[in-house]
Amino acid sequence: MIEFIAQNMAPIMFASLVIFLLIGYPVAFSLAANGLLFFFIGVVLSPYSGGSINLAWPLLHALPDNFYGSRVMSNDTLLAIPFFTFMGIVLERSGMAEDLLDTIGQLFGPIRGGLAYAVIFVGALLAATTGVVAASVIAMGLISLPIMLRYGYDRRVASGVIAASGTLAQIIPPSLVLIVLADQLGRSVGDMYAGALIPGLVLTGLYTTYIVIMSIIRPNSMPALPLEARTLGHGVLSLLVAVLAAVVVSYAAYRYLAPSQGQNADILGATIGVILIYVVAIADQRLKINMMSRLAQQVIIVLIPPLALIFLVLGTIFLGIATPTEGGAMGAVGALIMAAMKGRLSLDVIKQALASTTRLSSFVLFILIGARVFSLTFYGVNGHIWVEHLLTSLPGGEIGFLIGVNILVFLLAFFLDFFELAFIIVPLLAPAADKLGIDLIWFGVLLGVNMQTSFMHPPFGFALFYLRSVAARVPYLDRLTGKKIAPVTTGQIYWGAVPFVCIQVIMIGLTIAFPQMVMHYKGTAADPGTIDYQVPETPSLSPLGVPPADGGTAPTAPAPDLSQPPSFGETPAAKPAAPAPDLSKPPSFN
Repeated sequence: MIEFIAQNMAPIMFASLVIFLLIGYPVAFSLAANGLLFFFIGVVLSPYSGGSINLAWPLLHALPDNFYGSRVMSNDTLLAIPFFTFMGIVLERSGMAEDLLDTIGQLFGPIRGGLAYAVIFVGALLAATTGVVAASVIAMGLISLPIMLRYGYDRRVASGVIAASGTLAQIIPPSLVLIVLADQLGRSVGDMYAGALIPGLVLTGLYTTYIVIMSIIRPNSMPALPLEARTLGHGVLSLLVAVLAAVVVSYAAYRYLAPSQGQNADILGATIGVILIYVVAIADQRLKINMMSRLAQQVIIVLIPPLALIFLVLGTIFLGIATPTEGGAMGAVGALIMAAMKGRLSLDVIKQALASTTRLSSFVLFILIGARVFSLTFYGVNGHIWVEHLLTSLPGGEIGFLIGVNILVFLLAFFLDFFELAFIIVPLLAPAADKLGIDLIWFGVLLGVNMQTSFMHPPFGFALFYLRSVAARVPYLDRLTGKKIAPVTTGQIYWGAVPFVCIQVIMIGLTIAFPQMVMHYKGTAADPGTIDYQVPETPSLSPLGVPPADGGTAPTAPAPDLSQPPSFGETPAAKPAAPAPDLSKPPSFN
């Protein structure tokens, strides 16, 4: 019995961790306690393991190096987490989400499902600026849910689209989970961001497609805004003209800058066009020239600052100007500037942002420390080999492995959040994926899309909890219409999330079926047939024993006299000849 336990320590250790977590112990302490407990058991049972346990008491000396080395305390990659968290919370307090939802809601208001389209669009923008799911869901739940209920939206559709749009912050850069996945997989955060961009946009398109279908099948579930609610009036044509003018200016600037700026000319040209139209909109509003409609003015003034912040963060990372940590620092400064420009930057806002950032960063750090203790023991009992053999032996090869792993992560996401999955499961899956030849950036993005479902799973999805915390629990009187509005039940929130969980599962399948959505991060591969090899011309050498091609007219160097010392430009004095020795006498050594 002892031999059986010693030789199967890895699966027993993993099963014990699952039991610890299901009981409800904090994840960080469950990892550390489980690791230390089985370390002591493994040292005792090591003689009975037949060589499958490689643990000894001196191995505990490696823990301080694991804590203070490059994996935890000195990990520059994880430094981006507090920067992006601080940026997201400051932007939430700055009222950017409120302005965006109000303005984009007015833009899409005349069509059925317009508020739902606005929520999805703003959710994608908040995801690209904040990267924090809680901030996005809570902001949109507080602002847009009462408006959607006021104008007769179905409660399941309204709650589902708000929760799903908030979780876009999980996969659209600068997502926090992508930073953690890149760290655990040993890959570049910039590559992970580049690989996740297109899948995030495709997922946004799938959400929009679902709303289009629902607006056709059940038009009464998402009515258009009534005329009296469109306070900004009409003016879409004016907005289109302004956008066209910006495009023309950008193209002209690009053609002018292309000879001198090369590949950067397109970005510089677009920047010039956007800045110009932004300045014109502000001048038109302040000076009351009325060259644009109120709707066009508001959309341009509200939309361009967050887009500029996205370029400041993601654009500099993708262009190679800044690292993700530096991009996060610039984003935090940009968020402070935006809040100050709106007059909403105060000491209280900074204190709240710093407190929330400290809590989240400490949460991540403690889980990572616990994971290091767990992995020390798990690797010592050859757990990584057990997991690798278990996963690589799945039928179907690479596709079978991907399907099996995604089913496992999908089921575990019912109980664990994305940080816990990233620190516990991903380090066990990565070696097997690498052995099968799977690109780890593609694998990481695939897991990121899958882990996104952990926020939407009824009944444990965190996005559902966030929405439940701000949705009305009791009937209330609407402040504008004076009508009594029924509350949103927990069941309605859960049922509203189910279609979007199915959409996320479809997105997992699309990512597996079309890996080029992610693999574009490598750039365009060069075609060997188009490469022109040019060898520089060299003087021809004559074959050995054949006179040179010039007919032998080239002077030949005299053979060196090896009996004399080398000459360095001076003619040496003649050396006197040594006298002939007298062999009739014995040699003299004086």
